Amino acid sequence: MRKLIFPLVLILLFGFIACKGRSDSSAKSADTPPFSTLENIEKEDIKNQKPVDQAEYNDLLNYIANGDTTGLWPVQNQPLPLEGAVLPYHRVVAYYGNLYSKNMGVLGEYPPEEMWSRLLKETEAWEQADPKTPVVPAIHYIAVVAQGTPWSDGKYRYRMPQQQIDSALAIAKMHDALVFLDVQVGLSTVELEIPQLEKYLLMPHVHLGIDPEFSMKDGTPPGKKIGTLDAEDINFCSAYLAELVQDYNLPPKILIVHRFTKGMVTHYKNIKLSPEVQIVINMDGFGRPELKYSTYNRFIHPEPIQFTGFKLFYKNDTKESPNHLLTPEELMKLQPRPVYLQFQ
Repeated sequence: MRKLIFPLVLILLFGFIACKGRSDSSAKSADTPPFSTLENIEKEDIKNQKPVDQAEYNDLLNYIANGDTTGLWPVQNQPLPLEGAVLPYHRVVAYYGNLYSKNMGVLGEYPPEEMWSRLLKETEAWEQADPKTPVVPAIHYIAVVAQGTPWSDGKYRYRMPQQQIDSALAIAKMHDALVFLDVQVGLSTVELEIPQLEKYLLMPHVHLGIDPEFSMKDGTPPGKKIGTLDAEDINFCSAYLAELVQDYNLPPKILIVHRFTKGMVTHYKNIKLSPEVQIVINMDGFGRPELKYSTYNRFIHPEPIQFTGFKLFYKNDTKESPNHLLTPEELMKLQPRPVYLQFQ
C-alpha cells in the first residue's frame, strides 16, 4: 500500500541545488531577507474585523458535506471565520512545485505562460463542474525543501532564497492568484521554520502549507520513512498565523496540512480552530482511482478537522492503464467535497 501511495522521493533530496551553485552562506542569508515592500507595515486595530454571516456559512458547510450521514461532516461548533475568508465561499485550485526542479511538480515543469494556460483550464473545469462555488487559482510553492544530506546545520532542509520565492509571487501575480508557501522541515521544526517566512505571510494573499511526510522527529533522514506532525505542531502554525491576522488586520489565512497515512497527523482531536485560520487536510496520496478514494475515506473523512483537499498527480496517477486523472465531476461525489485541489 505504501509503495503505491507514497509520493515520489524528491529529486531535490540528492542535489539539484548543487547545480544552482548553492553555498551554506546562501542558506544563512535566507534567514532574514530584506522585504522592502513590507518595511512600513504597521499593526492595525482588530476592531474592524467581523465574522461572516452564520446562516450563509452553515449552508455552504452543508453543501460541502454533500449529504454525509456519519455525523462527522460538516464539522460542528467550529468558529465563524472573519470577513474575507476564502473558504468555503470559493474553491482553490493550485499548481504545486518548486522552480528549481521539473521533478517536484508541474509548477517548475513549464514556463509561466504555459503553466498558466494549463492551470486556467483546470479552474475552468471546476467552475463548470460546480457553478455554485467560484474558483480561485493558486501557486503552491515549496519554500523549505527536505534534503537527503544534513548541510552545515544538520537540519536536512534547505530554505529557498528570497529571489526564488519572489519569482513564485511574480508568477502568481500574473493572474492575481493566491500563494501557498510549503514547508518540509526535515530535522528542523515548524517553530524554527515558519517565522523565517513571516514577512511573506504578512501579505494578504499568501498562505501556508506544512508537510508531515518530511518532518522527521526521530532523526531519520527525509525520504527514508514517512514523517509526522502532531496537533501541537499544527496548533503552533495556526496560532502563529492567527496572531499575524489579529495584529495586522489581515483576512483569514489558510493552513494546508498534507496527509496520506494515519500516522502523518497525530492527536487530531487536539487541533484548535480559530476565526483567523482555516485548516485544510489535503489528501496527498497517488495511484489508481480506487486507491486514492480509499486513502481519502480511511485517513481524511474519519478524522474531521475543518476542510478537506485532494491532490492529483499528472504522472503518477496515470502511469498504468486504465488509470486516469480523476475529474472534477468524480471528485464532486466525495463526502465531503474538497475545497482545495492541488496538481503536481
